[in-house]
Amino acid sequence: MDPTAPADTRPDREAGSVGLRILATTDLHMHLCAHNYYTDSPDPASGLTRTASLIRAARAEAEAQGRAVLLLDNGDSLQGTPLGDVWVAEHGGSAGAVHPLMQAFAALGYDAIGLGNHDFDFGPEMLMRILRDAPCPVISTNLRGETGPIRRDLRLEVAVPGEEAIRVGLLSVLPPQTALWNAHHVANRFEIDDMVEAVREGAARLKAGGCDLVIVLAHTGLGAEDPGAGAENAAIPIAGLAQVDAVVAGHTHQQLPGPAHQGLDAVNAGRGTIHGRPVVMPGSAGSHLGVMDLRLRRGAGGWQLDGATVALRGINGADPAETDAPTPEDPSLTRLLGPVHEATRSALDQPVGRVPRRLHSYFSLFGPDHGLALVADAQAAAVRPAVDAAGLDSVPLLSAVAPCKFGARAGAAAFTDVPGGPATLRHVSDLHVYRNELRVVRLSGAQVLDWLEMSASLLSQIAPGAADQPLIPQDIAGYNFDVIHGLDYVIDPTRPARYAPDGRLRDAGARRVTGAWLDGAELHPGADLLVVANSYRVGGGGNFAALRGADQVPVAPTELREAVADHIRTDPAPGFAPPWRLTAPPGTRALARTGPAARALLDEIAPLAPEDLGLEPDGFLQLRLRF
Repeated sequence: MDPTAPADTRPDREAGSVGLRILATTDLHMHLCAHNYYTDSPDPASGLTRTASLIRAARAEAEAQGRAVLLLDNGDSLQGTPLGDVWVAEHGGSAGAVHPLMQAFAALGYDAIGLGNHDFDFGPEMLMRILRDAPCPVISTNLRGETGPIRRDLRLEVAVPGEEAIRVGLLSVLPPQTALWNAHHVANRFEIDDMVEAVREGAARLKAGGCDLVIVLAHTGLGAEDPGAGAENAAIPIAGLAQVDAVVAGHTHQQLPGPAHQGLDAVNAGRGTIHGRPVVMPGSAGSHLGVMDLRLRRGAGGWQLDGATVALRGINGADPAETDAPTPEDPSLTRLLGPVHEATRSALDQPVGRVPRRLHSYFSLFGPDHGLALVADAQAAAVRPAVDAAGLDSVPLLSAVAPCKFGARAGAAAFTDVPGGPATLRHVSDLHVYRNELRVVRLSGAQVLDWLEMSASLLSQIAPGAADQPLIPQDIAGYNFDVIHGLDYVIDPTRPARYAPDGRLRDAGARRVTGAWLDGAELHPGADLLVVANSYRVGGGGNFAALRGADQVPVAPTELREAVADHIRTDPAPGFAPPWRLTAPPGTRALARTGPAARALLDEIAPLAPEDLGLEPDGFLQLRLRF
């Protein structure tokens, strides 16, 4: 079936009822064009230019059925591909330039935009500069401070032919942790309130003001049913609020409806409901369009929700098992974005130097990653002058880095892979995709060991001596798997984890790090250490207990990717070596999934005796590891 063609053109009107179709995108992360800028090749699995074809078809279908339509975006759209970085660098200071995302939203007729945590990554001035050209209202209900064009809610009267208009209230919330992750941007400018309470108050305000429906753009994952105040993922309690009618969720890049949320209390993963209310979570990077069809009936006080269906429409290519041709790109949007797309490709071709070997992340979560080692070298080199100037040259300087691209929910193609030889800005972006700055913290040996325990806790626990046990959770947040260079250490995944993946303490006595050494000597808990890491981690990202309240050493603001580019330009000799390895009792076998290109590189993990078990339906290569 042609995914861009209307599936059904029959009228959807019963006596006394009307239909409202909500179309939603989330976590676009500047995947405007269906192009992988790291490999400079077309990408069949992403791109708003492909999603646009689904949007136009879904809108035409609804209008033919007599339904009103709203098109909404749920945030984290401004950051994520080099296209956004290049535009800010080349045009951010130009008064007349309109951001390509705003141009795209205008062309597609978006009705409202919510904000996500990554939308603050360029700083508040650039955010306000971009949003001044927004073609529709921008909402953030739990953001307080110098909000400029951002409003806390929106009231719309949606016209329905031959009927009284539907009065729709819109709210939008983002994780309060944004104030920590982007503390260098947000501090003294904004406060970010608890999402659930902000929605509770906002929904009551909108309903009291006469709104028939309240729809929440919730830039948050599902989380727990009662996650507590200030939770990062709170879509379940938000959907449970009495005056909320429908929710668009996001942030975690998952899908609902879909199997990712089966078994959660209050969630019907097949129907896309939470507490019986319609909720859609449309993936990321334009992979899916969320479609909520709401049926409303007239009641004593106005229109009332009388039923809903929730669906995802994926672009062909987002599912590796899909045999149809990729969803075609929308021609008009592709033409509109063509100049900035080509400018991005050209900018990324700028040479920066050479790298001594192929750098990839296929084994980051269970073996050596020489790309991380290069980034660790770059971080340490960038802050060394400030450390020495502070009189701390005698204190050991470690460097903590984590992979940005590690497969998992992003798919089998989502790995760093930089060829040895000449390097360009394209390769620098592949080594680190985020706009993070460098920070230096002063910690004890005990705190560094606890930091490593949090990272090690992300791996699945496997049984000693047992066979074929998955080592890496499919939803692992690999960007929290910090590797601390400057030490040597060993991780035993057969031991219990000290922490839950979200940072909650599970077992204070658990020890997966069975040994750690500094310059050949066992790391002492009382050792005095410096660690350079990125601003996301030091700001609280990942909820690492060891970093809470950590003392910082002042360093000049340095963007991490600039440090990597500068380091490559010096043609450096290799510094840090990959510092860690896995261990387990003899006879233990584990399974690990990676990208198919890893087949040619298995000699790099020879100590794990990897066995190629073939490709899985979703495109990942399955390996058996032996201990």
